[in-house]
Amino acid sequence: MAGTGPRHGGSGERRTGATLGSRRLAAMLPDPAGAKPAFRHLARRIGALVLDGRLPLHARLPAERELAAALGVGRATVTAAYDLLRESGHAYSRQGAGTWTALPEGRTPRGVARVLGSPDAAIDLARAAPCLPEQVLLDALAHIAPRLAEHARTPGYHPYGLPELRAAVADRFTRRGLATVPEQILVTSGAQHALSLTLGLLCGPGDRVLVENPSYPNALEAIRRAGLRAVPVPVTDSGWDVGIAESSLRQATPRLAYLIPDFHNPTGHLMPDGDRVRVLRAAERSGTRLVVDETLTGLALDVPAPAPFASHAAPGGGGGIVTIGSMSKTHWGGLRIGWLRAPSSLVTELAVQRMTDDMGGSVVDQLLALHLLDRADELLPPRLEQLRRQRAALAEALTAHLPHWTWRLPPGGLSLWVDLGEPVAPALAEKAFGRGVRIEGGGCFAAHPGLFEQRLRIPYTSDPDTLREAVRRMAAALSDDPPAPSSTRRARWIA
Repeated sequence: MAGTGPRHGGSGERRTGATLGSRRLAAMLPDPAGAKPAFRHLARRIGALVLDGRLPLHARLPAERELAAALGVGRATVTAAYDLLRESGHAYSRQGAGTWTALPEGRTPRGVARVLGSPDAAIDLARAAPCLPEQVLLDALAHIAPRLAEHARTPGYHPYGLPELRAAVADRFTRRGLATVPEQILVTSGAQHALSLTLGLLCGPGDRVLVENPSYPNALEAIRRAGLRAVPVPVTDSGWDVGIAESSLRQATPRLAYLIPDFHNPTGHLMPDGDRVRVLRAAERSGTRLVVDETLTGLALDVPAPAPFASHAAPGGGGGIVTIGSMSKTHWGGLRIGWLRAPSSLVTELAVQRMTDDMGGSVVDQLLALHLLDRADELLPPRLEQLRRQRAALAEALTAHLPHWTWRLPPGGLSLWVDLGEPVAPALAEKAFGRGVRIEGGGCFAAHPGLFEQRLRIPYTSDPDTLREAVRRMAAALSDDPPAPSSTRRARWIA
């Protein structure tokens, strides 16, 4: 069939440059054997993967012959399926350029709909982030007003961040056991901004990046969009497989390694000190720079707050570690204040790169962040106690309404990593959304598609009554019409 341009994008469609490998796509699809007609079944499943966000938009689908071989079907089956995808708007073709994924007119990816939909439309369990008490914000705004007036007499551009905020963040590291000076701090628009800047400066397309599996979805997506190759190492119910991490660092020699050692997102694990030292030594031997995400470090609920990861480096070693953090998980995501700690020369290079993006962060937000950091010893303890109560309420509700689900109580962080016992999370998330609960299945946290479909990440950032109601609705969604287990072929861990 002759290809046509997408109805939704005209000639201005944006292609990611990504090409979906035939084996990768086949691993995400059920066995077509017995499906009648097979081409319609195949088209429906590929279209569902596009809407779920598990296939990127404007990525090239495998050649028909290659996908047919990977699935063990005739080429005519794949040709007919691609024709249906084009007719339904899930794909488009250009002569000689292949077939590309697309979003049909008027449709929104289901995952995006759950995350970006109206905040009043559902109980939101898709975002693990706390709210900021109204009075705390009002008091902070009143407190910073005189200082803001002083800054209003200046141009207001601070590519490195406000000097006083850089000093406060540096002092925070020093008090936690890692001597730091302000010149080692770059203030960013959240931790995600810090990661994107780091990837942009230190990596090039095709470079390898070691990541945990599962891991933070937005970090994984930033790595994909930068054209980097993920080297996943497992984080299981018992924690990190450090042996696989060491062998992956030795054999793959990745350019960077992105780690969340403190109350890992989504599993909640805390990496033991001995494992930290082993990873550090292996990274030093392979010449891999570590990017350590400490956005959840301040949320220690049952254990003492951990020391900075970089403090475990041997004298004279670990100087190249980039540590990122933010206010989003401990205070409020609406501030959009994050930071990174790195060698001062690297901070300068990152600040120069940052100027092409946003010239510097909001002075108002940075003054608010400075005030909240100054009050951290007063504000954080009641926040932690509130999280403990909410965690207990969520665990009790799950035990009462969904006793066959299992989880381990994390020593900190913001969420439970729940095992449903069977790979039904995508279907359950759809049914729960229909009952007013917005939640994402574990597949969103996978370094490669097809994993963790038996998992849900359930944050305990809402009040106890809301969490209980959310669990009741999920139980009702499950009991009304139990979702069929996915027949997706399970991918292997890649060391």
